[in-house]
Amino acid sequence: MTDRRRLAYLEALGVDVYVRRGAEAVAEPAARPAGAPEAGALPVPLAAGRGPEADLDWDPLRAMVAACARCMLHGTRTQTVFGVGDRRARWMFIGEAPGAEEDKQGEPFVGRAGQLLTAMLKALGFKREDVYIANVLKCRPPGNRDPKPDEALQCRGYLERQIELVSPALIVAVGRIAAQNLLGTDAALARLRGKVHALAPGGWPLIVTYHPAYLLRSPAEKRKAWQDLSFARQVYGRLQNGERVLP
Repeated sequence: MTDRRRLAYLEALGVDVYVRRGAEAVAEPAARPAGAPEAGALPVPLAAGRGPEADLDWDPLRAMVAACARCMLHGTRTQTVFGVGDRRARWMFIGEAPGAEEDKQGEPFVGRAGQLLTAMLKALGFKREDVYIANVLKCRPPGNRDPKPDEALQCRGYLERQIELVSPALIVAVGRIAAQNLLGTDAALARLRGKVHALAPGGWPLIVTYHPAYLLRSPAEKRKAWQDLSFARQVYGRLQNGERVLP
């Protein structure tokens, strides 16, 4: 990647860059945070059991989600937020749950956080329509609180089926809550970043990064998010070359 291109990617993400006088080059952060362990699997079972959605194609699955009443969230939602993007995408991004704007518009990651996610995708060389974006929950929790375990469990089959249908090469968990729910762990985000995790039951390679809403509150962390994206690009490149990224 050229220095000019790296600079453009960092600017798209909103990372402050400093260019030496008389030079365009900008140092790219290390692909893996200092001190982070080498890529490895986290063998955590994910499957919540095969439900009636397990064999559905896209349109019946979307209709089932729209009519879902498996948990109490159906009583407070405006509409479900199914997912958006290329249904054959090689990259899939998964957040935690819809917020107020998502609940109104029926699309994940809109508003300010969505704009920053779009910039993160641009930093990777993608448009929103080039990837697939979904959430752990399909309904907004009241007050944008964290998903409850039973809520995530009731939605799990829908998300697993979406992953199966997309069949991405790489999944990016966006934020601590999404990562912990997907991987079945209470580990801190710092421990989850910089590794390739195995997402059961399909063994999908998964990488963890910050949620855009957190980056809006803590803009100094955007450089770490760029490290995550750079690491994700490296892992994807290895996958494209037929290399193993998981033990």
